[in-house]
Amino acid sequence: MKLLGWAVLLACVAAQAESWNRFRGPNGSGVSADKGFPVVFGKGKNMAWRAAGRPGKSSPVLTRTRVFLTGADDGKLYTQCFDRARGKLLWERFETQPRQERGNRLNHAAALSPVTDGENVYAFFKDYGLVSYDGAGKMRWKAPLGPWTVSMGLGGSPVLAGDTVVMLADQLENSFIAGFSARNGEMKWKTPREEGEGWATPLLFGDGLLLTVSRGLFGAHGVKRGERAATLSGISPAIVASPVLVDGTLYYFGYGNEEPPPFSSRLERLDKNKDGKLQPEEYGDDAFLRSMAKYNGNRDMIVDREEWDERQQGILGHNGVMAIRVEMEGGKLRARELWRTPKALNSVIPSPLVLEGIVYVVRNGGILLTLAAASGRIIEERRITGALGGYSSSPVAAEGKIYFANEDGKVAVVKAGREWEVLAVNELDEAIHATPALSGGQVYLRTSEGLYRFEEGQ
Repeated sequence: MKLLGWAVLLACVAAQAESWNRFRGPNGSGVSADKGFPVVFGKGKNMAWRAAGRPGKSSPVLTRTRVFLTGADDGKLYTQCFDRARGKLLWERFETQPRQERGNRLNHAAALSPVTDGENVYAFFKDYGLVSYDGAGKMRWKAPLGPWTVSMGLGGSPVLAGDTVVMLADQLENSFIAGFSARNGEMKWKTPREEGEGWATPLLFGDGLLLTVSRGLFGAHGVKRGERAATLSGISPAIVASPVLVDGTLYYFGYGNEEPPPFSSRLERLDKNKDGKLQPEEYGDDAFLRSMAKYNGNRDMIVDREEWDERQQGILGHNGVMAIRVEMEGGKLRARELWRTPKALNSVIPSPLVLEGIVYVVRNGGILLTLAAASGRIIEERRITGALGGYSSSPVAAEGKIYFANEDGKVAVVKAGREWEVLAVNELDEAIHATPALSGGQVYLRTSEGLYRFEEGQ
């Protein structure tokens, strides 16, 4: 009877837990309204279970009873399903990896997070396309896509908008956003985009719009037909992190150069034959130069000064955080810039987090910048003591506590506020690139070695 009562209690908690069905949870906010999450945890501390996972960097997504994850191993692209209560691997299915597209060293064949409708799962692999399985692991459909014209690899995860699976593919050439039937995988619409290469995941606005930020432009598309509903220029030219939308204001971080670096800076370091150009054997695996040689100028795979200058002109723009007000006026979407930070920021990969009027941006080195959400005024900038190092995982929050996971396997739990403080630094000693999932008082965390569930009292 005790076991039965405990099982019923677990089921009730899971049923009441807030949905975390996509990258960064409810509409990509990274914020859970649930309670009871642990502050201190690790191997043997508040650990409900640990499951072995395939290599990958995608983030876990949840249904009431399942955890979905993707991985890539030995030329195969895996979708995995775990039991949420016990961590048991219920099934895994794979598609053979047909190609290996080059990209940034932090990118991965299984870097993009899946999305679930509560029963079925939809996963996107940049080296294959979209696949969907039901809760029992039966293949529902697949939609091969690509190859892509990118320098760093694709970065946007799929999202669900009603009965439509939306995929954003912003590339160096032929960018588009497309909607696929969640029922059978058929492409319902495909809309070309002016934006160049970008890596952010779209957001939903209201009942029928998708919001995007990418190279130089804010955009809005209709969910049903994909039509362009709004555009705002002045956006940073390189959008690595995904935006967040809070009470009608969209916040994002982006990179840009106010003054392009001179070609001589690369020639001095790489031009071994001193001919004033960079040959493939000189720039090697440099993804930026490789894409420049392939898609700029005469495309002969040799970079000269003219091609360098052409590419640099395309990345001139704001470097920092921007806030955009989004609202409906007269049946049309209007977007206007509210503020932008005057201070240039470097070494930022994670998405921003907005909580109780404060914007949090974490940089490599564990440097945490806080801004007033209403004005963009810088409140403070200091390090997260005990959790320095690189950051790829985006912060998530619940109950006024923010979880910051770094690449060294440390998870700092910070009490949010204008005078934030570190409550605990939990060490897992396994690399972390994925973003944690928060639901029902439980923390789901993917590391380089496995998948964990932490909760109080375990």
